[in-house]
Amino acid sequence: MFGLREGSSCFPRVLFGVNVGLACVDGIIAVLAFTQLIRIHSRNSQHGWTRQKVFHLLIGITNTGSFIYFILTLIAACKAWLCWSFSCGFVAMALPGILLCVAFLLLLSFWVDLCHQATDEEEDDEEKSFLEALLEKSFNRPSSSTADSRRTCLPFRLIHVGSRQKIVIWVTVVLFLFMMIFAVLIWIGMGKNSIDSSTVARVYIDIFAMAMLILGGALACYGLLLRLKMRKVRSERASSEIWKVAGLATVSVLCFTPSAFVALFTNIPMLYQWRDLYIDGVYTPLLLILYYFIGSSVPSAILLWVMRELPAMPVTNTREESTTVTFIRDHSPAVHQPQRWTAVTSSQNPVSRGSPI
Repeated sequence: MFGLREGSSCFPRVLFGVNVGLACVDGIIAVLAFTQLIRIHSRNSQHGWTRQKVFHLLIGITNTGSFIYFILTLIAACKAWLCWSFSCGFVAMALPGILLCVAFLLLLSFWVDLCHQATDEEEDDEEKSFLEALLEKSFNRPSSSTADSRRTCLPFRLIHVGSRQKIVIWVTVVLFLFMMIFAVLIWIGMGKNSIDSSTVARVYIDIFAMAMLILGGALACYGLLLRLKMRKVRSERASSEIWKVAGLATVSVLCFTPSAFVALFTNIPMLYQWRDLYIDGVYTPLLLILYYFIGSSVPSAILLWVMRELPAMPVTNTREESTTVTFIRDHSPAVHQPQRWTAVTSSQNPVSRGSPI
């Protein structure tokens, strides 16, 4: 059994090493997310904030927050920062979890849009409605000439937000306010009053863990529903998207469920309260890895891996004059093939299509 060192408040070596390892993993994921975000924006800066950019930004901020939390927890334990054991450490612990929840809530909102839009359109045209809903749905509104002229002045164009994405924004605001209320209660509990800061933090952790369980179940259900609908589409692209949806749904269940149970039945999320922490053998480091690495780092990395593809390089808009080659015979009219020319032109200018991810 490990305990705090005599004459020092620093963590034991095993727990110290686990925290450093988790910080390194989150730092690497954050660097990869921001690097990929810059590469994506350099390729299609004229499209503004696309779905892919938003996810990379959320994952980058989430893992940056986790990296800062682990580093400051180690420093606070050695320096005996009193505030870190209360509201400061609580806020640093809660923020990355909220951002990760928001990222997967946003993913769930897109899946719900696709499932319900496909269901509505199948009633009108069962042969092609879902294919169009699945492969042509995008995050932004179609651009116009006026919008194109504004992109040269604004580095990021304003995005169109759907009704379900607006719900995600409101849920995000509510979660932040909810967290701040608990942080204020924990700060008040530092004084001599009837408020127990540990109990307040415990209530927040339990509520958030149950919310993550529900989110994982919802992602699994809609992932299965979307996968069943995508099987009706006979194309190579749909086949690849099926594996992406199935992989994310599976990861959501396998990662969020054990992490939520660790939060519900242990004090691992309250690592910032090192003064009251009971470290039992190797179980505490293992539970720490299960809660943070499996519950946060792995889903973030999988989401980045699924969305790793770079968009196509922009093509300069040039006006092409259509020329018609005519073969002339004696006493025969000119032969034109407008339909074939249209087909060739459309094949040379493919429409960029979205993804359910």
